[in-house]
Amino acid sequence: MDIKDIQNLIKFVAKSGASEVKLEMEDVKITIKTGSDDAKETTVVQQIPISQALPQAPAAQPVAPTTPAAPAEPKDENAKYITVKSPIIGTFYRKPSPDKPTFVEVGSTISTGDVLCVIEAMKLFNEIESEVSGKIVKVLVDDSSPVEFDQPLFLVDPS
Repeated sequence: MDIKDIQNLIKFVAKSGASEVKLEMEDVKITIKTGSDDAKETTVVQQIPISQALPQAPAAQPVAPTTPAAPAEPKDENAKYITVKSPIIGTFYRKPSPDKPTFVEVGSTISTGDVLCVIEAMKLFNEIESEVSGKIVKVLVDDSSPVEFDQPLFLVDPS
């Protein structure tokens, strides 16, 4: 089970209204608790060392990919750019750590799979990779700012 599967599970539990869900598989134990006050969520993930895990058959069902970046609103001058949006709720960081350089700057040329930023969600730092190739035109979020699901982060010129 990868981080995207866990994030999708958290979203599903939050929407379902369940107060607690426990999932135990051969190599992972997950407990998700949702409280009624301010809809806060608590997730505990424990991974059993691989030496203890039983061998598994390959997964039969493919994991649905995250939503691809959608074009910006066609009514303004940014219509020709692709908007890279946040796949999760969390805190946006442009650097891997405070003493390291930023992942991308305005004018940086990127290709599919390049890391654009990290988003911290529940003490986990999730690398956000580009789903398009092109040139960064604009960074839409300040460093260390909270971001919402599907919030625009970058404008990319695909040409």
